[in-house]
Amino acid sequence: MKKPILFLLLALGLFGLVGCNSSSNQNSTKANSNQESLESPNQEEVKKIVYEIDPTKPIIALTFDDGPNTTTTMRVLDKCEEYGVVASFFVIGNNINENSAEAIKRAYALGCEIDNHSKTHGYLNKMTEDEVKAEIQFTNDKVKELIGIEPKFFRPPYIATSSIMYDSIDMPFICGIGSNDWDAKVSVEDRAGKILDQIKDGSIILLHDSEGNLKTVQALDILIPELKKQGYQFATVSELFEAKGVAIDPEDSMLYSIVG
Repeated sequence: MKKPILFLLLALGLFGLVGCNSSSNQNSTKANSNQESLESPNQEEVKKIVYEIDPTKPIIALTFDDGPNTTTTMRVLDKCEEYGVVASFFVIGNNINENSAEAIKRAYALGCEIDNHSKTHGYLNKMTEDEVKAEIQFTNDKVKELIGIEPKFFRPPYIATSSIMYDSIDMPFICGIGSNDWDAKVSVEDRAGKILDQIKDGSIILLHDSEGNLKTVQALDILIPELKKQGYQFATVSELFEAKGVAIDPEDSMLYSIVG
């Protein structure tokens, strides 16, 4: 049994709560796109992103919800390679298929992290213990089948939580700072700007690689160079926890937007 839910979201964490709509902390309506699927590079040709983390300098984690897919996820990975940064992808189990699995394999080969965003992206806070466990295990099994390890972190769809969820899911819960990038009406500039307005050492950035969400891909061309210019280092969520000296505890009852 986990400790009672602390709901230590802070104003910063609460900023993105409503935004987790049909995708997660910031996640609901999806931009439409007729873009054709992108071909996945041969896994043997994928070179791991090389970087070092200095724990004495500011560190952040770039994360994406609602993949995987063969379009937006692949374009996000293109940006990771272009700028030499890693990210963490909170995937939906039902989105993993023979084609989209290549995005997970590519992300992992690059050094990115794959985490759990449930099977269906439903309201787990309204589900029974057995239903919650089934949602998590389905996605864990899918990920392990592809990369050989299970996810270490969980992001609740809609950032909706319950005591049953905390008792049933043996992973730290992740929220993040967002910019409502699930909303097609939010401009590229605002997607980047809202993150930059909130960013601080230890922040977890919450964006979405949902199908057709190309404005977020474009926002990365603003966001990543500016964050690097400001001296921020990019890490996976696991690396961020390690650098900040926070243990990955299955009994943890926090909801993290900032680590450390």
